[in-house]
Amino acid sequence: MSKLLLRNDTALVTGAAQGIGQAIARAIEEEGGKVFAVDREDFDLSRKGCALSLAKTAIEKLKTVSIFVHAASPPRSESQTALKVTEAQWREMLEVNLNAGFIVAQALGNHMREKRIRGRILFVTSLHAHSPRNLPHYSASKAGQTMVMKELARALGPSGIRVNAIVPGAVPGAGFKGSPDLARKIPLKRLGKPADIAPMAVAILSERFGAYMTGSTVVVDGGLALYNWLDAAF
Repeated sequence: MSKLLLRNDTALVTGAAQGIGQAIARAIEEEGGKVFAVDREDFDLSRKGCALSLAKTAIEKLKTVSIFVHAASPPRSESQTALKVTEAQWREMLEVNLNAGFIVAQALGNHMREKRIRGRILFVTSLHAHSPRNLPHYSASKAGQTMVMKELARALGPSGIRVNAIVPGAVPGAGFKGSPDLARKIPLKRLGKPADIAPMAVAILSERFGAYMTGSTVVVDGGLALYNWLDAAF
């Protein structure tokens, strides 16, 4: 039997009640890791102070944290376009995706440095980070996550801590349903599933496959990024 990829690791995973976050949390456990899985019902990351509280709680429960995966994101609707998204929706999205993601990652990054843990941090971002797709609050938050990932990768790299991002394609969930029309535009001719994303996340987090990766963005989208949806408007 081969060695489990994440044996002896301890992980905090946000957004773990369903979808991609849940799939990643389960995959980490299957590879030998101990997981503190949380969702909005446990910690509302849109509330002031909750992000830092979450980091402290994770350390208390796990004793040491070697992995942090930020998959949490508020529900969104395709109707929340640039001219219709409300201020409350904008603020919640950036608070959870960007602000909380950075605050928890910073706190756990410092924890990893102090404990001399060769830790790993993974942000679940989106194709929305790279091109406008009619959801400005979501796009802005994911673009921000991408830059936060790069800044943390530079800052934490000398301590042996790796920070990366995984970019799922069209995976139904969190208010996104997808459509047969969209599936036809994907080169692999289907929408994605959480189970398509989790194995790559584990590979990035593992030392066996990801030991020399930091500051990287890995796209797992069935080829969707090859299709420019704006083409349909012209």
